[in-house]
Amino acid sequence: MMGRLKQILTGKLMFVLISILLQLFLLISMIYRVSEIIYINYFLSFLSYVIVIYVINSRINMVFKLAWCVLILAFPVLGGVLYILFGGRLVPKKLRIESTLSLNETKGLVYQDEDVYKSFEEKSDYNIKKIFDYGEIVGVFPIFNNSEITYLELGEVKWKAMLEELSKAKYFIFLEYFIIKDGVMWQSILDILKEKVKDGVEVKIIFDDFGAASTLAKDYDIELEKYGIEALRFNRLRPALLVQMNNRDHRKICVIDNNVAFCGGINIGDEYINVEERFGHWKDSAVMIKGEAVWGFTVMFFQIYRYLKDETIDFEKYRIPCVPIKNDTFVQPYYDSPTDGENVGLNIHLNLINNAKKYVYIHTPYLVIDENIKYSLMLAAKSGVDVRITTPHIPDKKYVFQITRYNYEELIEAGVKIYEYTPGFLHSKSIVVDGEVGMCGTINMDFRSYFHHYECGVLFYNSDAVKDMYEDQMNVFEVSELITLEKCKNVNIIVKFIRVVLNLIAPLL
Repeated sequence: MMGRLKQILTGKLMFVLISILLQLFLLISMIYRVSEIIYINYFLSFLSYVIVIYVINSRINMVFKLAWCVLILAFPVLGGVLYILFGGRLVPKKLRIESTLSLNETKGLVYQDEDVYKSFEEKSDYNIKKIFDYGEIVGVFPIFNNSEITYLELGEVKWKAMLEELSKAKYFIFLEYFIIKDGVMWQSILDILKEKVKDGVEVKIIFDDFGAASTLAKDYDIELEKYGIEALRFNRLRPALLVQMNNRDHRKICVIDNNVAFCGGINIGDEYINVEERFGHWKDSAVMIKGEAVWGFTVMFFQIYRYLKDETIDFEKYRIPCVPIKNDTFVQPYYDSPTDGENVGLNIHLNLINNAKKYVYIHTPYLVIDENIKYSLMLAAKSGVDVRITTPHIPDKKYVFQITRYNYEELIEAGVKIYEYTPGFLHSKSIVVDGEVGMCGTINMDFRSYFHHYECGVLFYNSDAVKDMYEDQMNVFEVSELITLEKCKNVNIIVKFIRVVLNLIAPLL
C-alpha cells in the first residue's frame, strides 16, 4: 500500500497534475489582475454575456450548455475566458483531423454482407432491427453471423479464459487497455507474451498514458520493447493546460489471431480479479467473441494503432481465416470516438432502452446522465417496461457517487428500480433487453464515456450469452439493496446541496 502511494506521489501523473493546477492558478490570477483595469473588466464582462448567447444557440448537448452558462454567469470574466480556451472544443483540431483520417482509412475494411443482413431481417423483429440498424447505417458497424459469444461474469473468469486463449496464439496478439497495472494478473499475461514472441508471434500493446500513469513505470513501453513487444502509449500526458488531456482511450480489447476477441469493463489489474481488494468485492463482466465478428475488433485495434503510428500497414495480413462456426447468432462490434460528431455509445444505450418491450436491466458503475437518457428510462418505466439499474454500493470516486445518487429520486418516482451492489464495487457495463439482446462494453453511463473518450462494445442477438447475462443480473439483484424513495429523501440538507451543485457542473468534471 505504501509502495503504491509512493509511486503515485512521485510519479508522472502527480507531476502533470501539479503543473496543470499551477498553470490554472496563474491563469486565474492573471485574468483577475487584468480585470482590475475597469475598461478591460467591462469588455470581458460584455464578452462573457455574448458568449452565453452563443453557447445557448450552439449545437452542443444541453447539459454542457447549462453547465457553461452557470459558470460564465457566476464568474463572468473568468468563465468567459475559460470557455474561449476550452469550452468550444471537446476535441482539439489536430487530434480530430488525425484520428478521423485513421478511422476513415480502416472503415473500408469492414462492410455489411447482404446475405447476413437478409438473414438477420428474417429472424429479428422491428424493435431489434432498429437497435442494430443504427450502428450499421451511421457507424458502418456491420452485423456478423457465424460467431460465438461467451458471457464472462467476473474478472477472474475472464482472466482464466484469456490466459487459455493467449497460450494458443500462433500469429498475433493485440492488447488495447485503458489501465495496465503491474501485479499477478499482468505478470501472468506478460509471461505468455514473452514466450509467444520467442515463437514468432507478433505482439502489439496500446495503453492509455493517463490510465497507466500511476500503475506502470514512466518508461515501461521501452522495457516491453526489449522483450520484442511493440508498446504504444495513447495521448501522452503533458504538463500543460491542454483540452486533449480529456480524450482518453478507455477501450479494453484483446484480439488473438483474428479468431478470438475479448471486450468488456475489465482492465488488467489485480483488483479486477479480486486478488487485491480495494472497494469490497469487484463485480465486473466481459464477453469472449469467436468467429467472423472478431475481424471487427481486429480492425478496431488498428484504428487507434494507425493513429499512433504513421506507417503503411498490410491489413490483409491480419485477416486470418477464423475457425469455422455455423450458427444464427448475430454480433455487432462497435466503437465510439469523440472526433466523429456521432455519440454512438449514448445512442446505442438510448436505442436499447427505447426499444425494450418487457424489461431492460442495466449494470453501470456511474449514473451521471443527461435528460435524454433520464427521460428514456422514465418513459420506459411509465410504459410498463421493467427498468432496473444496478450501481455500486462502495464507490471508487465519492464525488461521482453523489451525482449518481442525485439521479435516483426522479427515476424511482417514475417507476425505475435502482439497486446498489452491497458486496462492493460494480464496474460492469452491460445491458440485457427482453431476453433477446445483450450489450457488453466499456461505456459508462456518464459524460466522459459519452462525449470525451474512445470506447467500444458489442451487441449480440440470438445467443445463449443473453440468457447468461440475464441470470447474472438476477443473481446480482439478490445480493443488492433495492433503493427506496424514502431513503432518497432522507438525506440532510448539506448533502442535498452538494449533490445539486455537483450535478450542475458534472459535464465539466
